[in-house]
Amino acid sequence: MRYFKFLLFSLITLAPSLAHSQAVDSVLTLRQCIDIALKHNLDVRKSELILQSAKVDKNQAKENLLPTLNAQVDHGINNGRSVNLVDYSYVNASTKFASYNANADLTLFNGLQNLNRIKQTSLAYKAGELDLQQAKDLVTINTITAYLQVLNNTEALSQVQNQIEVSKKQLDRLQILENQGANKQPNDFTDLKGTYADNQVSYVNQKATLQTSKLNLLQILNIPYRPDIVFEKISNADIFQQTGTSEDIYQTALNQLAYVKAAILRRQSAEKGVSAARGALSPTVSLFAGLNTNYSSATTMKDNSNATIPYGNQLKTNFNNNFGVSVRIPILNYFQNRNKVTLAKIDLQSYKYVEENTKIQLRQNVEQAYLNMSNALERYKALQDQVAAYKESFRIVEIRFNAGVLNSVEFVLSKNYLDRANLNLINARYDCFIFNKILDYYQGRLSL
Repeated sequence: MRYFKFLLFSLITLAPSLAHSQAVDSVLTLRQCIDIALKHNLDVRKSELILQSAKVDKNQAKENLLPTLNAQVDHGINNGRSVNLVDYSYVNASTKFASYNANADLTLFNGLQNLNRIKQTSLAYKAGELDLQQAKDLVTINTITAYLQVLNNTEALSQVQNQIEVSKKQLDRLQILENQGANKQPNDFTDLKGTYADNQVSYVNQKATLQTSKLNLLQILNIPYRPDIVFEKISNADIFQQTGTSEDIYQTALNQLAYVKAAILRRQSAEKGVSAARGALSPTVSLFAGLNTNYSSATTMKDNSNATIPYGNQLKTNFNNNFGVSVRIPILNYFQNRNKVTLAKIDLQSYKYVEENTKIQLRQNVEQAYLNMSNALERYKALQDQVAAYKESFRIVEIRFNAGVLNSVEFVLSKNYLDRANLNLINARYDCFIFNKILDYYQGRLSL
C-alpha cells in the first residue's frame, strides 16, 4: 500500500516536468533535426563501420614491419619404429614423444612492399574519413532542404488561411446585405461564396502538402511520424549572400568538398598499390632465428639398462638454436606477381576515371545550382514588385467593391492575382534559400 502511495506521489510530482519534456520534444529546430538525422542515418553508420575497417587495414600495414614470433609444442604417442636419440638406433615399440620450438623472422627488404602498403592504406583511411564527412554532408543538406520545404508549406498554409479570412469577411458583409435586401447584384454573393469554397479546398490541399513534407522530413530523421511536431522558423537574412561566379565556386569546391578530395586520395592510394605490387617481383631478405628441443621415451641410457633418459635431461641435452639470413628470389610462381601488378594498374586507371568523372559531375552540378540560384533570385525580385503592385490594386478594388461600384468578377479576379503572387513569392524565397545552402555546401562552408 505504501508502494502505491509512493508511486502516485511520484507521478503527481513528475507530471509537470514530463509535460514540459513532451512540449519541448514537439518543437524541433533545424539544428536538432540535423543532429537527429546524423545520429539515426544508416548510411552514416555504415560509413563509420567502413572507416573502422580501413583503420584496421592501416594498422595492420604498419604492424607488418614487426618481426614474427611463433612457438609450437607437440606431445604424442608413436606406434612403430622410433629413434633412440642417444645412439640413433631404431626400436619397434609404442613410444611417447614431445617437441618444443620457437621461431622468429624479421623482413629486412621485400621490394618496399610494406612501406608502400602503409602509404596505400593510410591514404585509403583518409579517404574513408572524407567519405564519412560526405555522408554527413548529404544528410545535412537533405535535412535542410526538407526542413525548408516544411517551412515553405507552413507559410503557404498561413497565406491560404489569410485568403479564407478575406473571402469570409466579404462573404459576411454580402450576407448582411442579402438579408437586408440591399444587395443590388445577387451574383456577387454567390461568386464570393464560390471563392470562399475554393479557398477552403486550397486550404485542404495545402494542409495535405504540409503533412506530406513533414512526413518526408521525419523519414529523413528516421523517427516515427507525429502530426503534432512543429518546426521552428529560421531567419532569412543570409539568403542572398553568394558572391563570385560559378567558376569561382567550382574551384573552391575542388579544394573543399569531401567527396572530391576522397576521389583524389583513392587515386593516390591506388598508385601506391601499384608500387606495392611491383615490390613482390623483388627478392625478399629476412633474418631468422629458432630454438628447439625434444623428448622421446625411446631414448634410453647407454649402460644397457634400457632405462629411459629423464624428461628434463632430454630437453636440456637436445636443446639447440639456429639463426641466419634468408634470401627468397621469386623466379616462377604461375605469373601471379606480374598479374597482380597488371590488376593494380587496372585499379589505378579505374580510380583515375572516377576522379575525372567526379570533377566533371561537380562542375555540372555547380553550374546547375548557380543557374538555379540566379533564376530564383531574379524571380524573387520580380515577384516582390508583382506582389506590391497587386496588393495596391486589390486595395483599390476592395474599396470600390465595398462601395458597390465594382462587380464581384473584378474583385475575385484581383484577389486571385494577389493570392497567386503571394504564394509564388513564398516559394521563390525558399528556393533562394535552398539553392544558397547548396552552393554553400559545394564551397565547404555549409552553416545554419
